Amino acid sequence: MAMAVASPVTATATACRKILLTHFAFRKLRQPPTTRRLVSSVQPRHHCYRAAATASSAGAVEQEVQLIRSPELVAQEYADLSLADKFSEELGHVRIRQHVNPLRSTFMVPAEVPDWNEVYKDPTLPLMVDIGCGSGRFLMWLAKRNPSSKNYLGLEIRRKLAERANYWANDLALNNVHFVFANVTVSFKQLVSAYPGPLMLVSILCPDPHFKKKYHKRRVVQKPLVESIVDILAPGGQVFIQSDVLELAIDMRDQFDAKSNKLIHVDKIDPNLSCDTEGWLISNPMGIRTEREIHAEFEGARIYRRMYKKCVQLSMPSAADQESQLVIF
Repeated sequence: MAMAVASPVTATATACRKILLTHFAFRKLRQPPTTRRLVSSVQPRHHCYRAAATASSAGAVEQEVQLIRSPELVAQEYADLSLADKFSEELGHVRIRQHVNPLRSTFMVPAEVPDWNEVYKDPTLPLMVDIGCGSGRFLMWLAKRNPSSKNYLGLEIRRKLAERANYWANDLALNNVHFVFANVTVSFKQLVSAYPGPLMLVSILCPDPHFKKKYHKRRVVQKPLVESIVDILAPGGQVFIQSDVLELAIDMRDQFDAKSNKLIHVDKIDPNLSCDTEGWLISNPMGIRTEREIHAEFEGARIYRRMYKKCVQLSMPSAADQESQLVIF
């Protein structure tokens, strides 16, 4: 009985298949356990897979999957802070809880007003407040660039993040930035109104969207907070809001737009600040992106931004408000 003989093409294809299977099996074994899980699963949040061409010994080109992590991009953007990778023994590992219910009874206790003379070298300097400051890198970057002209205050509902941020700020010898564990829903007014200097900028950047309608009451931008911000903000002061979630961005925009008798959008002041047809700022005016902003743009999301300035007079914009160019705090 005659035996079937494989054609040269079939034999070559089979050999190539065995070589490829052996190659990828070996590569999988060499990967650390965490990376193996990520590569074999659905693409996780804040990660991206990019194909890179590598030449094999035979001169052919194969596509090699490389895992790019957005936290690495955050580290690059904030590289000049030179933050230590290890946390103090006192703090231990900081586990970040992404979603917090600000209406829980444990968060409804007003934060204690700090001794401003202890936390700032000069507590009379103009103040910027970042609501939901997260890790604090954004404020520390700004504080490092304005060491003697501005003070920065970060308010964060996750206690360990605020504690770690203060640890980092002390390590960097920054005496113009401070972080407070606080629920701004109950603490913003009493904290900021007690500050000796003028409040010149409030930022609310990519807050928790609380997608479900029944949880919208947990969102940080509520009418009482907006009223407190507008009331305490010094004439000429600014409000900067942004989100990678359009529905949330519209919600925040509508609440601040409702204060049009006191706030004007910056595109009406400075024509150089470009907006799209829907009134969203095209670029970030702060000089550096927040961590969430880096993650979102890395994943291909769009950032929706609005920036307002408080009118010098509590009426329609005056000539003093209509400056040729807005100076960002």
